[in-house]
Amino acid sequence: MHEEFETTTVEFDEETGVGYLTLNRPDALNALSAQLRGDIVAGLRTLNDLNDDGIVMRTVVIEGEGGNFCAGADITEFEEGPPTTEVDRSHYQFIIDYPLPVIAKIRGYCLGGGLETAMSCDFRFAGEDARLGLPEVDLGIIPGAGGVQFISRLANPSVAKEIAMTGEHIPASRADEEGIVNAAYDEDELDDAVDEFAETLASKPPLALQTIKQSANMATQTGLREGREYDRKVFEPLLATEDHKEGARAFAEDDYEPEFTGR
Repeated sequence: MHEEFETTTVEFDEETGVGYLTLNRPDALNALSAQLRGDIVAGLRTLNDLNDDGIVMRTVVIEGEGGNFCAGADITEFEEGPPTTEVDRSHYQFIIDYPLPVIAKIRGYCLGGGLETAMSCDFRFAGEDARLGLPEVDLGIIPGAGGVQFISRLANPSVAKEIAMTGEHIPASRADEEGIVNAAYDEDELDDAVDEFAETLASKPPLALQTIKQSANMATQTGLREGREYDRKVFEPLLATEDHKEGARAFAEDDYEPEFTGR
């Protein structure tokens, strides 16, 4: 399956169950125009809708065309006012709330809104040439979609202040050390590493993955007591699923290969 929007392309590999969404404004370093923000949401919806056609979508990889992930907001649109409405920012929350695991594959520039887009994803893997940063301070503003909040949770508040206050670009190796990305790879290893990770996730029970994602997101929004109570409530329904029975059988029978269907 292959579909093209004005500023994104979407592909789906039926064999692996992995979808790919590519930001496709390479001449603008994939800067986040209003059109691109809308096309990200449209592309993700298209992939998720495949499940309604009887195809089990497992996970999604987001990457950028032309050697860069995303250089941030499209400053040329700031003449009409910077993006401040919920509609403008909706792609960040859409990714956070997306029912499937979302992986950001980062090359080149990943700045401002581009970094916030990557941090909205569940996982981030970067090539050695990647440069990450929050340069909004040099425009006299702050990261508007939670950049400081994300890094405060992924690393710590001091690192978030350093990155946001200096506006400097940090290399992938530093982002890896701070926990902003899950791992950094040599350029010639990045594609294979991301594909292997995505296919590993795709082999797992979809409902369990969805619930784990919801649980982890809950952990950043509530206290431990409330989070543990939430986990207890969503754990019990999973015991009645066909995927649980498949997993239990595979655990008990060494030669049994489970087939997870999302039911």
